Amino acid sequence: MCTGVRFTDPEGHLYFGRNLDWIEDYGEGIVITPRGAMVPAPFLGAIEPKYACIGMAIVVEGAPCYFDLANEAGLGVAGLNFPGYAQFAPAPVEGTVNVAAYEFPLYLAANFKTVAEVREALKTLTIVAKAPGNYPVSQLHWLVGDATESIVIECQADGMHVYDDDVDVLTNQPPFPWHHENLRNYMGLDPDFPAPVTWTRDKLEPFSSAAGMVGFPGAYDPASRFVRVAFLNAHHPAEKGEAANVARLFRTLGGAFQTKGGGKQEGGAYEYTIYTGGFSGATNTYYFSTYDEPGYRKASLADYDLDGTELICAK
Repeated sequence: MCTGVRFTDPEGHLYFGRNLDWIEDYGEGIVITPRGAMVPAPFLGAIEPKYACIGMAIVVEGAPCYFDLANEAGLGVAGLNFPGYAQFAPAPVEGTVNVAAYEFPLYLAANFKTVAEVREALKTLTIVAKAPGNYPVSQLHWLVGDATESIVIECQADGMHVYDDDVDVLTNQPPFPWHHENLRNYMGLDPDFPAPVTWTRDKLEPFSSAAGMVGFPGAYDPASRFVRVAFLNAHHPAEKGEAANVARLFRTLGGAFQTKGGGKQEGGAYEYTIYTGGFSGATNTYYFSTYDEPGYRKASLADYDLDGTELICAK
């Protein structure tokens, strides 16, 4: 499972990140796709980026399969698990732009600089159920954000749905509208220190701060993680400077961090947060940490030749 979040700093810079939760890693690392690359694509022939991109990926048959990425214009895309609901077109649809599910994040980040542009492009786009190499088709939905807004893209049996994400958060199944409606069950949560109250003749005072958050969900399921991160993202005070906002991004996603020992898959393996990754639009830098190495590592687009023709593996 996974959790994604987006916010901006007081100067309007995008911060966009996610946790990737699973039972094992895929050998992923930071991959940069420069503007001069010709990325093989099964239906388009090639993706020729207008914008250089950076994010976490594996490379299969010459194509970067991004888990999440952002481009130099400040558009971020993250794919999150959506099992039991995701359903893509079984074959290309004539008269539309056909994009394989695995290349969809790169296609968006390589070609568009705003959510508004993505929303328009989706009107004539088909996501086809095709995977690279010998991999299965991943059942995903996507969070897409820029410095102004974010959307959720979900493909189901009845077609593609595009939702405005006014809480800037995404987790996993059920579909986004269910999670959005479920937030109403937690409207009473309050980070402020509660005032004393009187019951009959007894004056009750809070034990401590956070007493107004009794009922804050603590489980690892998608619904609980959605509520936690939406609450933390909504109430986090504004921060100044890149270091403080990167810390905010990682600490907010830390509110949904999964530790081994907390939840098992049916086969008995523990699901855990393999990595947390995030993009700073202030410096076009991608930061990440892993379960075993929690200290930040980073790569910045400014340190690479963005007009080159070869993918750059910066791991």
